Amino acid sequence: MKIVILGAGRVGESVAEALASENNDITLVDTDPVRLAEVQGRLDLRTVAGNCIQPSVLRDAGAEDTDMLIACTPLDETNLVACKVAHDVFGVPTTIARLRSDEFTAGSALLDKKGFAVDAVICPEQSVTQVIRKLIAYPSALQVLEFARGLVSLVAVRVVVDGPLARHVLADTPALVPAAQMRIVAIYRRNRALTRLDGATRIEPGDEVFVLAASAHLHDVLGALGKLGEPTRRIMIAGGGKVGLRVARQISAEYQLKLVEPSRARCEYLAGELPAEVLVLQGDATDAALLDHENVQDMDMFCALTSDDENNIMSCLLAKRLGARRVLAVINRRAYAELVQGTELDIAISPSQAVLGELLTHVRRGDVEAVHSLRHGAVEALEGVVRGDEKQSRLAGRRIEEIALPEGAQIGAIVRGLHLADGSAADNANAHVIIPHHDTTIVQYDHVVVFVPRKRMVRDIEKLFQVKATFF
Repeated sequence: MKIVILGAGRVGESVAEALASENNDITLVDTDPVRLAEVQGRLDLRTVAGNCIQPSVLRDAGAEDTDMLIACTPLDETNLVACKVAHDVFGVPTTIARLRSDEFTAGSALLDKKGFAVDAVICPEQSVTQVIRKLIAYPSALQVLEFARGLVSLVAVRVVVDGPLARHVLADTPALVPAAQMRIVAIYRRNRALTRLDGATRIEPGDEVFVLAASAHLHDVLGALGKLGEPTRRIMIAGGGKVGLRVARQISAEYQLKLVEPSRARCEYLAGELPAEVLVLQGDATDAALLDHENVQDMDMFCALTSDDENNIMSCLLAKRLGARRVLAVINRRAYAELVQGTELDIAISPSQAVLGELLTHVRRGDVEAVHSLRHGAVEALEGVVRGDEKQSRLAGRRIEEIALPEGAQIGAIVRGLHLADGSAADNANAHVIIPHHDTTIVQYDHVVVFVPRKRMVRDIEKLFQVKATFF
């Protein structure tokens, strides 16, 4: 696929790196030639220096025959205008814009073809906020990702010594956790994936386990592998920027919240934007005296959400040392995220990785509904819809054991009933989750969730969801 990416910032670079690794034809546009040279030295792509809203610059970037344009510059107005120019002047079929403002939402009249011609909206700040909310709701989880309108979840959890499944083999799972429909799709031991999972594979304490399950059974799944512990009640947020404010707004009604921000002016703004119950403190979250004075040891969760990776890491480690139950840090640099893995820092979130799945949904071939990138982009989980009958589809009418999956890839869940007989969307109430076995038969309009342990397998999985020529 030929893709033009506008903006070589953190988001643009991460998107370019992910898409270039999949043999896409990538052109990166930015006003800073020095920055472009740095990125081009590391990645296999073409660069163009210039103002991306100018037709001449977009023409130089190859907009006339591109398949997709992704506008992820720091400015909403630039991204909107660039999408409009790309659509109206060059007829680019798919345009995606990074928009920080809440005023612009996907599907609004402002963004349709008569407006700014934006086909899809991405917002890293909102994506990160959704991830954090899920992790707050499920305290023992390392990651919680949703599929099939929220009916299925992929959860990552660290196995504890006294967990019901610790030191048991996978074949024992149904007997030990009969209340939960679940499928363990991957186990990472000492940061390395177990290459082959079968009924004889043993779950050891300390393993990082990825489980696909019906969302209604998540608490049972987490209880079987991790430690549920006390529910989250008290939260401290370090950083009152865009992400910190979004998170505080969305959780202030449910939790006791303290927010630490070094800027006095920003503190005054936050105090006016947030409910009176939220305590806004001016100070440095890396100050041990401040954290101790504000009883960080009583916090169920400490979230470092500033734009400074180093500050986020240090404040989390300090809060953990002082007694905070769980700590979470937003980390932009991939090298830093890998460095802190396995340390006292419980959870590290990358904004670029959080939004990457939303972009990959539009890049994947076939009818792909959702994509989530895992393990810093090395692993992927995707949800596809089965279209066509037995003659037109590679999945419909076939048992799981008859499907030629790449080694290690697993069909972890099937959701049936999200579509009516004519293919139109149905109510969630009519849907049900199936954890498939070898003899489970897939039917048309099933939503199938596939775990892909290696990126190079993705193309083979995509082909499964592509209909044959007889479909048209």
